[in-house]
Parts: sequence; structure tokens; C-alpha cells
Amino acid sequence: MEAQNYNNHKQYVFMFHVVLFFLLVVTVIGSFVNLFESIGDHSRIYSASLITTLSISVLMLFFFARSFATKAQDRAIRAEENLRHFAITGKLLDSKLSVQQIIALRFASDAEFVALAKKAVDENLSNDDIKKAVKNWRADYHRV
Repeated sequence: MEAQNYNNHKQYVFMFHVVLFFLLVVTVIGSFVNLFESIGDHSRIYSASLITTLSISVLMLFFFARSFATKAQDRAIRAEENLRHFAITGKLLDSKLSVQQIIALRFASDAEFVALAKKAVDENLSNDDIKKAVKNWRADYHRV
């Protein structure tokens, strides 16, 4: 596996992010076409409306499942990084750090973690700026 760094740390699952999303969008579009063609045909309108409702529901599920999973990961990362900061300094992370900043800090090695966390607070660095400032990348292969 290639060493992780700023340029390659984002992970995309092609079958999920591209193929499944494309199939869901096509299904929703097709269900709307079917629904509009069924208007006036009392024998098809009920099933067409159910298919449209289910298609929209599955598309919403696609987005919610992803957002719920990343929120859970965000909470775990925040707790891990707070514990790491406490283990190194004896203090919790500054409460002024946003969750996104803390998530970006997880890539910093222990040697630069504390100073980068302080710099992130003092200069209100964005999560992207924090990742770019990391010199010794600490890989995270588990987040998708």
C-alpha cells in the first residue's frame, strides 16, 4: 500500500461514490418519467407513485447512511485526538478547535501535534491548511 500523504489521503470507493450514486440517480429519473407517463392511467399511477417514493427514499438513504457514519467517525476521532493531546501534554485540546480542525490534526505526528494544534487555534487554520502544514504524516487508512 502506498504511503499516505496530503495528496492521496482522500479515499473514494468507486463502486459506492460513482457507480451506486449514478444508478440511484438514473433510477430516480426513470421513476419520475414513469410517474408522469402514468398520469391519467388509473391502473399504473399507484405503482408508479410507489416506485418514485421508494427511489427517492433509497437516494436519501444513500446520503444519510454516509453522513451518519462520518459523524460517528468524527466523534471517535475527536475523542482519540483529545486523549492523545492529554497523554502528551496533560491537558485536553483547546475548546476553540472545531471538529473539522481536530479531524485534520489526526494526521500530525506526535512530535508536531501539540504545536500544530496551538497554531490552528492561534491562526484559525482551516482543516486543509492544517493538513498541508503536517510534515510527518500519520496515516489513517480506516476512514472512508
